Amino acid sequence: MTRRVSPLTLVIATVAALIGGGAVASPAAASPAPAPAPGGDAAVQQTVLRYDDSRAGEFQDAVAAGAAEWNAAVDNVELVPAEPGQRAEITVVATDGWPMATLGPVRPGGSATIWFGRQAVQQGHDTVRIAAHELGHNLGLPDVKPGPCSSLMSGSTGGVGCTNATPNRQERSRVEQLYGGGAAAQTPAAGTVVVDRP
Repeated sequence: MTRRVSPLTLVIATVAALIGGGAVASPAAASPAPAPAPGGDAAVQQTVLRYDDSRAGEFQDAVAAGAAEWNAAVDNVELVPAEPGQRAEITVVATDGWPMATLGPVRPGGSATIWFGRQAVQQGHDTVRIAAHELGHNLGLPDVKPGPCSSLMSGSTGGVGCTNATPNRQERSRVEQLYGGGAAAQTPAAGTVVVDRP
């Protein structure tokens, strides 16, 4: 007799296999976890998070550039645009106020939002820096204010002329920790909303 296994059960079994590295018994059958690829690093398990910028208005290019900054800086997580109709963990919405974001770390299947505020742009703040900064919140980084332009998470306190959209060493390290070693299966943060006013 064949027994149906729910997709959730399969996901749980797969995650357990990836974290434990051993065999996992599902209600249907037991099968060993796949062996790492030859020469591959079994410790690095990249988490893919999708973002939906369909409501980001004029900031879509800035969001893509901000995601590219994070993708170039870290190995344990990758930010990719969601295809139309595909569920995204991160939703970006253009608003008229100050930028805000849900404080993560958001996990696969979770939910985080960026409210890309035009008020900061109207005051002269760089759009790519805003996008990368707000994505940093979704990835689990709090504000570091006041701070220098070299700190992405210093946000608006880096100054209006600051265009640095690259996370510094400490910021990269923290995101690598939050998403490394199977951390993607952990419970997400409470979802506090961070408002990025000066």
